[in-house]
Amino acid sequence: MKFKTAIKPYHAAAGGWGSLEATTRFVFDSKRAIKNLRNLMRMNKAKGFDCPGCAWGDDNKSTFSFCENGAKAVTWEATRRHITAEFFARHTVSALRKQSDYFLEYQGRLTEPLCYNPETDHYEAITWQDAFALVASHIRAMDNPNQLELYTSGRASNEASYLYQVFGRMLGTNNFPDCSNMCHEASGSGLKRSIGVGKGTIRLDDFDKANAIFVFGQNPGTNHPRMLHSLRHAAENGARIVTFNTLRERGLERFADPQKPLEVVTPLAGNISSMYYQPNLGGDMAAVRGMAKALLETHRQHLKDGLPGIFDDAFIRKHTLGIEQWFAEIDNTSWDFITRQSGLSEQQLREAASIWQDSERVICTWAMGITQHKHSLDSVREIVNLQLLGGHLGKPGAGLCPVRGHSNVQGNRTMGIDEKPPAALLDSLAKHFDFTPPREPGHNTVEAIEAMLRDEVRVLITLGGNLAAAAPDSERTAEALSRCGLTVHISTKMNRSHLYPGINALILPTLGRTEEDIQESGRQFITVEDSFSMVHASEGIGKPLAATQRSETAIVAGIAAATLGCEKLDWLALSADYNLIRDHIAATIPGFTDFNEKCEEPGGFWLGNAAASYRFATPSGKAEFSAAPLPQSVTPVDAPFILQTLRSHDQYNTTIYGLDDRYRGVYGQREVLFMNPDDIAALGLKPGDDVDIETHWNDGIERKVTGFKLVSYAIPRGNLAAYYPETNPLIPLSSFGDGTGTPTSKSVPVSITASQPHPGLRLV
Repeated sequence: MKFKTAIKPYHAAAGGWGSLEATTRFVFDSKRAIKNLRNLMRMNKAKGFDCPGCAWGDDNKSTFSFCENGAKAVTWEATRRHITAEFFARHTVSALRKQSDYFLEYQGRLTEPLCYNPETDHYEAITWQDAFALVASHIRAMDNPNQLELYTSGRASNEASYLYQVFGRMLGTNNFPDCSNMCHEASGSGLKRSIGVGKGTIRLDDFDKANAIFVFGQNPGTNHPRMLHSLRHAAENGARIVTFNTLRERGLERFADPQKPLEVVTPLAGNISSMYYQPNLGGDMAAVRGMAKALLETHRQHLKDGLPGIFDDAFIRKHTLGIEQWFAEIDNTSWDFITRQSGLSEQQLREAASIWQDSERVICTWAMGITQHKHSLDSVREIVNLQLLGGHLGKPGAGLCPVRGHSNVQGNRTMGIDEKPPAALLDSLAKHFDFTPPREPGHNTVEAIEAMLRDEVRVLITLGGNLAAAAPDSERTAEALSRCGLTVHISTKMNRSHLYPGINALILPTLGRTEEDIQESGRQFITVEDSFSMVHASEGIGKPLAATQRSETAIVAGIAAATLGCEKLDWLALSADYNLIRDHIAATIPGFTDFNEKCEEPGGFWLGNAAASYRFATPSGKAEFSAAPLPQSVTPVDAPFILQTLRSHDQYNTTIYGLDDRYRGVYGQREVLFMNPDDIAALGLKPGDDVDIETHWNDGIERKVTGFKLVSYAIPRGNLAAYYPETNPLIPLSSFGDGTGTPTSKSVPVSITASQPHPGLRLV
C-alpha cells in the first residue's frame, strides 16, 4: 500500500468539518455504509451498543452519541472485508511479519478458528471442538497453575471478564496481566493509597458544575474526543480550563462541535483552555508541587495577617491524615528545583495556583501523560493532595477524574481481573463457588513477559488485545511470545501478536461489540463500565459475518468447560444465558445487587464511590496525604533527550485506522519524530531530515529505530514525541513505574543521530 505523504500544519479547530469528513470516509470505506450508519445511530443509546473505543461517559441526551474516533472504531470492526483459512494458505506467518500493522488489520475480520502449523509456517482451519480440546490438553499438561498467563484487553465485557477470572482462579492462578498494567495502574494504586478507592470520584455532569478544571497529561481530541464536548460546555458555563500538556494539542485549544451545523460550515469554534502550560515530560508532579507551594505561602500569609486561611480546614481536620508531613516536604523543595524539573516558571505556577484558589469547585483530570513514568504513583497522589487541600471531593462540580483508555478497562478490574486481588474478592468467590482460590499475587504484564523469556510459561491466552504491539521492548516481547508452549488469541481481526506464535498457536475469531449475540436462550446483551463508574448494557445489532464466529463469553466458557468440565460449574449453561452470569456477579461483586434488574435502567446505573461519600478504605480510615519527595531525576539514566510515545489521530491503542494525524499536520506516514525547532537546529539538522533514535539504558542491550522524519513542533526543548507501536522497541522491559509495573512509555531517555544513507543507494 502506498500513501501520499505530507507535513502541513493544521490551522482549523478540532472537530468541525474535518471530523465530519473523516467519519464519512471511514463509513464508506467499510463497504457496509448503510449498515454502519444505522450502527452509529444506535451507539451509546438504550437498547444499542456501547462504543468499543474509549471509556468516556455518555450523556444520553445527544442525537448523535458518538465521536469521530468512535465512528472509526465501529466501521473498522463492522467491515465487509474478512479473512478465512484461504488467506493464510497464501501467506506464511514469516511473510506477514514484514507487513505493517495497518495492512494486517485492513484485511478484515477473522471468521474461523485457526491453528498454527510450524512445519509449513501457515495457519490452518481447525474446528471449535478441536481448538478447545487443544487448549485443555496443554493446560492439563502444565506442572503447576502459574505456568498459565491470562491476559485481558480493556474491551472485554464484564460477563466475559468475570468468567475468565473465575476460570483462572479455579485452576489455581492469579496470573491476570492486563492492559491496565500498561496504562492506568498508577491511577488505581495511587487513588487506593490516598482515598481507598481506585476510581474517579465524579460523575459526568460534575463538569457542568465546576468552576475550574485542571487537565493533566492527556489529549482528548484524539484519545477521547467526547470529552471535548464536556470541556466545551464547562468553558461556556464559565469554568476555567487549565491544561498541563507537553505538546500543544489542537483539541485542547479550540473545538468546533460536529453536531452543530453552523460550526461545521463556518470558522466558528469554542475555546477550550484558558491557560495552557507545557511542562517537561515527567514534570507534572513538580508542577503540582509548585502550585501547592504557592498556595501554602498564601495560606500562611493570610493567617499571619489575621485573615481566614485559603484551605478547607474543617474537611482536612475531619477527613484527612498526614498534611503536616506533606507541608514539611513542600518546605524542603526549592523553587529552583521545582522550576527546573517542571520546565515551568514560578510565575506560571503561581498563576495556575491563583486559579485553583479562586475556584470553589475544582476537578482534576488526567491520563497517561501522568501514569507512564517511573514516579507516576507519586504524581497521582500529589494531584490528590492538591484536591484534599480545598476539600474538592464528594461535592458537585469537584473531584478526581482519571480518564481510562479502552471502553471497559475499569470494568475488567471491577470484575476481578487483577493480579493482586483483594482478599474480600477471594473470600466472596470462595464462599459462593465453594473452592479455594489462590492467595499469592500473580504476574502483571511486564512480569508475565519476563516469565515467558525464562521459559516458565506453558500457555498464554489473550482475551483481546495485541500484546506484541502494545508491550515495551518489542523484540524481546516477540521472543517471549514465541517461547510459550501454546498461545491462544481471542480476536476480531488479525494483529501482530498472531505472527509470533508459540510452539502451538490458535486464533479464535470473536464477535465484535456491534454484532448480535444469539445464544441458546436467545438474544444476549453484555455490560461495560465507563470512567465514571456507570455500568451500561450493550447489545449489538449487526449480523455476524460468519456462523463460525463466537462471542468472547462463549469462547471463555468453551475453554473452561473443556478444561475443568461442568460438574462444579456449568460453564455452557452460563454461556447460553448471560443473565445467569450476572446473577453470579450480583452475589460476589459489591455494588451489583439486582444486577439484571438494574440493567433495565435507561443510561445505566452508578456503582457509587465510597470516597466521594467520605468513607475511606485506607488503613487510617481517612484520606491520606502523600509526603513523597520529587524524584531526583525523571529517568535513572541521563540522555540528551526524553521521548514519549503517543497515538496518532487515526489510531486507537495499537489499532491503526489510517496513516494521518490531522491535528498535528502529519499525513500518509507514521515514522516521524516531533522535536522543538531549536533542538533540530542545534543538531545541525532541518525539518524533514531522517534520524535514528537510540535508547540510553544500563543493561547493554541496543535499542534503536531508524529512518524517522523530523517534524518541527511546539514542544519544550529536550522533549520528543513519536508514535507507538513504532517506537515501542525503545522502551526497556526493565523500565517501569515504582509500585505500578507500568512501562515508562512517556519518559524514554534517548539520543538522536542523522540517519546514514542505506548501502547501495545513490543520492541524487
